[in-house]
Amino acid sequence: MGLMDTIKNFFGEAKDAAGDAASKAGDVAGKAGDVAGDMAGKVGDVAGDVAGKVGDVAGDVVDKVQDVAGDAVDKVQDMTGMGDGAADAAKDAVEGAADSATDAVDDATS
Repeated sequence: MGLMDTIKNFFGEAKDAAGDAASKAGDVAGKAGDVAGDMAGKVGDVAGDVAGKVGDVAGDVVDKVQDVAGDAVDKVQDMTGMGDGAADAAKDAVEGAADSATDAVDDATS
């Protein structure tokens, strides 16, 4: 019976070692999942922050362009004596371009 006991012990130890390895693999997989979840959350936060900042900067640029263009139209009107109709048409064109730029910024950041 000594041989049988040796064989039983050998297979029992192998079974225990396999169980321990499976348990450790499960622990590692769980930790990897936690790390991946944390990283995904952080990446999402950073991406949201970047999109918000891009939207803010783009909005500021659109506002400045609109202001500069409006001032330019006023100066041209003063220098050339353009009638109000031509000035209004120029202002409408500037406002239309600014609105288009604003829409493009909104589309890009949403």
